[in-house]
Amino acid sequence: MVSRIVLYKDCVNILNEHEIDDAEFDAMCIFQDVFREKNPLFKPNEEVESLLVDKIYTDVDCRCKGKPLQYVLGEWDFWKYTFRVGEGVLIPRPDTETLIENVLDICRKNNITSPKILDLCSGSGCIAITLDKEIPYSEVWAVEKYDTAFEYLEENIRLNNSGVKAMKADVLSAETADKFRDFDIIVSNPPYLTADEMQDLQKEVQAEPETALFGGTDGLDFYRSITKTWKNSLKTGGYICYEFGINQHDAIADILRVYNFININFTEDAGGIIRTVTAKKTEE
Repeated sequence: MVSRIVLYKDCVNILNEHEIDDAEFDAMCIFQDVFREKNPLFKPNEEVESLLVDKIYTDVDCRCKGKPLQYVLGEWDFWKYTFRVGEGVLIPRPDTETLIENVLDICRKNNITSPKILDLCSGSGCIAITLDKEIPYSEVWAVEKYDTAFEYLEENIRLNNSGVKAMKADVLSAETADKFRDFDIIVSNPPYLTADEMQDLQKEVQAEPETALFGGTDGLDFYRSITKTWKNSLKTGGYICYEFGINQHDAIADILRVYNFININFTEDAGGIIRTVTAKKTEE
């Protein structure tokens, strides 16, 4: 038998040997998950039963082999909610919370108390579900194309007791867009990595689905298509909100202007990077 503290230190050492960034954090997350305790080292000298030891070492081994911590744990927090994640779905990231703040701000400033919101390329559903929970009288739809991601979307809707309505469909299809009309807000965190960026991904990011990452040669394919195809799904005066990659803001502003969007405003994420944009639809 081994004590919790000895096991924890050994796991940290193993993770460090495999050059895992922030090994102590990863080891603690694995311990919290396995023990189902917020502070699993509160009883440092308590002996750990063999089955739990095996589970912890298995998780550490997966992490050492490059599996993202979030996939190892099978869930991750976003905003103040928990989302199931795994291979085949994009991992929710803190940067995307900036998009949530944008939508909430639009609703506050425009006194929109019961908005119709559409989340495109929804993935895990973290955006749609968070907005549904944070805006009580909203009607939120989520559109996702890929089977595995859609399964996580549906599971997370149930897990969070959300009223989000999910549709499995291709957001690049005009036929899909034609099914949606009179929305107040369209929000999307589409694939936006360039061809060059896809060649230089961190090992952990390589484990995430390429379909959720690659946005075409210049990373802008989805912004061009969504802006053009889904504009008519917005009410006049409605808003479109995007997350995007580093240094893509000028090009995305140009795309929005081509389709007569106005009031184009950018927001920085917590790291000071220009991360999101909001724009308003004018009359045709």
